[in-house]
Amino acid sequence: MKAWDEVKKKLAAESLDKLMGIGSNLSDSHLIGLLNFGEKISRDEDMKQVIINARKEVEKGHPWVGLAKKLYKSLNPNYRKLIINFFVNSVIWGVSKRKEIEEEKGFFPPFTIVISPTMRCNLQCIGCYAGAYQQGKGLSGELVDRIITEGKEMGILFYTISGGEPFARRDLLGVYEKHNDCVFHIYTNGTLLDKIYIQKLVFLGNVIPLISIEGTEKTTDDRRGKGTYEKIMKTMDNLREAGIPFGFSATHTSLNTEEILTDEFIELMIEKGAFLGWFFQYIPIGREPDLNLMPTPEARNLRRQTVLRWRNEKPIVVYDFWNDGNLVNGCIAGGRYCHIISNGDVEPCVFAHFAVDNIKDKSLEEILTSPFFKAIQKRRPYIDDDENTPNHLRPCMIIDHPEVLREVVREAGAQPTCPEAEKILEGPLADGLDKVAFDWKKIATPIWEKEYKKQNEQKAVLK
Repeated sequence: MKAWDEVKKKLAAESLDKLMGIGSNLSDSHLIGLLNFGEKISRDEDMKQVIINARKEVEKGHPWVGLAKKLYKSLNPNYRKLIINFFVNSVIWGVSKRKEIEEEKGFFPPFTIVISPTMRCNLQCIGCYAGAYQQGKGLSGELVDRIITEGKEMGILFYTISGGEPFARRDLLGVYEKHNDCVFHIYTNGTLLDKIYIQKLVFLGNVIPLISIEGTEKTTDDRRGKGTYEKIMKTMDNLREAGIPFGFSATHTSLNTEEILTDEFIELMIEKGAFLGWFFQYIPIGREPDLNLMPTPEARNLRRQTVLRWRNEKPIVVYDFWNDGNLVNGCIAGGRYCHIISNGDVEPCVFAHFAVDNIKDKSLEEILTSPFFKAIQKRRPYIDDDENTPNHLRPCMIIDHPEVLREVVREAGAQPTCPEAEKILEGPLADGLDKVAFDWKKIATPIWEKEYKKQNEQKAVLK
């Protein structure tokens, strides 16, 4: 990074640090002051509008205001730098830097990339999306360091770490420490985070664990192994007591709709101390893919409705990877994010197990601007022949527009990154995904027309 960039980032961080020097009591006026500061130093008009909208929500008393106060009060003091890392480094400075890259080089780097340094795991979960990858040595710490260093030069300071089980790689704590100006968003099964390991995270202050859970104790243990639920409940307690911000990750299957989409479940997560939750949908890839484990279209819509309601009622931030396409203007695969797996292959998406390039042979910039990723980008947003405008409730090239994945793999000559991944391209599994896409379209199209389309058109006019 240029020296002047570092100076500006440091000055902004110091200013925010002074604003946060308010003890453990965070008032509405403090929040508004922090947002005003963010608006003042942001050079991106879209980001300024996001900040303005957030300030309006504070003034209206949105439940997330209470969450912010509670989180700040309970946060370990060493974790307060996480606020600077996210808002100043990743969001405000990072967006500005990525816009500069776009002006200079013609491409806009992603907000985050996903790195899976290892595919080794101490559990054997049914239907694991990563369960069919090679369980080899994994990415070296030096290579992970190089990836992050290259990413920071493009304004990427938010990294999602997955696997396998990321906390099986204790050597990477040194990488997280070296890049102490970044945020590391780590998906974990939670079973390896004992109190000693948790104190190492306290020392770092820039790691957010997201713990996988399937619903009740029985459903979680049925999928993840007996005793897993009890272990992750204890881990959540220990993280909360240590003042580490954490979240949960729930995979929606045909077996747990009536568990993870209940107020009882989300209230348990709030009680445990989670401030963030991610909902994913089972995709028939990885270990023993099974179409029958996919939630029905009706269940997917229930998840959409439930998450939207919780956002307005509950003091927890919740997102839905498949139903929140409207928030990010559709599919983010192939350049708006990507997935670097443990042998170095770079996939366009965590759930699209195909690659052309390997990070060991090329720079991150070369891969983000590769023909494979450009083949995806030129098709976005995905629109069927009978549609005039995109429907962001159908953003995915795997389960909503499966023909797109087949086209780009063929066009770029992409190869499967794990055994039998190509089964989603042709054969019974592919036929099943076509039906899934068709059935969801019948439900999603009228919802989009009624609830979303007019709102999006109004936003476009305002821009």
